[in-house]
Amino acid sequence: MDFAFSAEQEQVRETVRRFCEKEIAPLVRAAEESETFPREIFRKWGETGLLGVRYPAEDGGSGFDKVSDCIIREELSYVSQAFASSWSAHTHLGIWPIWRAGTPEQRARFFHPALAGEKIACFGLSEPDVGSNIRALKTRAEKVDGGWKINGAKMYITNAPIADFMLLVARTSPELKPDAISIFIVELPCAGIDISKLGKEGIKASETGLLYIADAFVPDDCLLGGRTGTYPVVLDSLAENRVGVAANSLGMARAALDAATRYAREREVAGKRIGQYQAIAHKLADMATDIEAARWLVYYGAWRVDQGTLDTVTASKVKLFASEVAVRVSEQAIRIHGGSGIMREYPVGRIHRDSLVYVIGEGTSDIQRNLIARGLEL
Repeated sequence: MDFAFSAEQEQVRETVRRFCEKEIAPLVRAAEESETFPREIFRKWGETGLLGVRYPAEDGGSGFDKVSDCIIREELSYVSQAFASSWSAHTHLGIWPIWRAGTPEQRARFFHPALAGEKIACFGLSEPDVGSNIRALKTRAEKVDGGWKINGAKMYITNAPIADFMLLVARTSPELKPDAISIFIVELPCAGIDISKLGKEGIKASETGLLYIADAFVPDDCLLGGRTGTYPVVLDSLAENRVGVAANSLGMARAALDAATRYAREREVAGKRIGQYQAIAHKLADMATDIEAARWLVYYGAWRVDQGTLDTVTASKVKLFASEVAVRVSEQAIRIHGGSGIMREYPVGRIHRDSLVYVIGEGTSDIQRNLIARGLEL
């Protein structure tokens, strides 16, 4: 068994770190305060090949493996989970289904411009009244001359306020079965789709939308793959992305630990650095141990993706553990900072708010436990 990253993977990490330090870190504070994502970052991501990491070179991508993808996510999230969230919603959920199931025309029209950062994508799945049961979604697509008429609502859609197109998941028949779920590529803005920007407590710089859809027309050539029944593509997108979200959580946890360690080395109480007090040192030790366990579970999951052996239960274990670690570690980081932990000049409050998003998003922790328990055949 080889637990070492390759030289190429280490080079990827260093390249992304430099990019984040130069291009993202200076923008984080202003983007968080204005709750506005700087669109120009997508073109810079496109120019550096960071939007095509999971796609083969022959399709215009960078041809990286899943381990490298997780390295990139970890480093992005170390600097800002909001930026990482917008990146992920675009380059994974937003365009992966088109690469997987799209027609050549759909790839040329949407996938390739998105790889270059010329168009921004979002993924319209979550709904106000459905919860985590995808098969029960209520947004309905009705066949009409030349296309489809869609009605429904979507919420918590990352990038929706700034997106140029959306992959919209809708029901094409009333039956609660997989074949009834299909994906439509919707150009934005679109008549009949009203997008409201949501204010959030976490990942503030990543713009999130609430969508009301009333008789929106989508032409036949924008039905993904030219066929109904693309539910398996939705599931595949979510399963791999859960490993990716776990890498995001790992990056946040690392950032919280590093901030807390710096503070413990610098802050003095009664003439003694607080890191020298056993209570603080033990907190940091537990945080470091949690992160180490999460790191190898995340990269084991990524390795399973690269081997073509990732299953739903493993993806759920990876996502559950890493997301819960990020919450625990970032909370302890705030406690170590004391009163400074809730001051905006320190990053730990932002990291904790951001980490809470991912015990809910991409499948709640309870949903992950349900999937893991189902695998135990109780």
